[in-house]
Amino acid sequence: MSDVLFTSHAKATGGREGHVKSDDGLIDLNLVQPGSKKDAEGSNPEQLFAAGYSACFDGAFNHVARAERKRVETETSVDVSLLKDGDGFKLGVAISVDVKGVSQEEAEDLLEKTHQFCPYSKATRGNIDVDLKVNVVE
Repeated sequence: MSDVLFTSHAKATGGREGHVKSDDGLIDLNLVQPGSKKDAEGSNPEQLFAAGYSACFDGAFNHVARAERKRVETETSVDVSLLKDGDGFKLGVAISVDVKGVSQEEAEDLLEKTHQFCPYSKATRGNIDVDLKVNVVE
């Protein structure tokens, strides 16, 4: 294993209709099965994964842009879908980056480089379908 920079820790109880909490208490959420309880409030594993992936990918995009001496402003959206897969399930991900400060061609190049660099992308490569999209905005 590589040199560990830091480790995050969380615990879940009760599965998809339980509770998840980080060791520092910043994440302390009820979990609900999407569509199962109309009055229930809470998150789900796919939503938590989308939040983490979007933050990681946005940071990675900005890192790659800085390394190429490009000044950008970004907003990264990630949709994580739970998909039926034969008798089981799998995840699908759609990543969309809105970027200011570069041309469409430069943005597409940065997007591909980011997907190679991002730790979440590396961790899931070959395991889930990922759809990438970049939009240059003014």
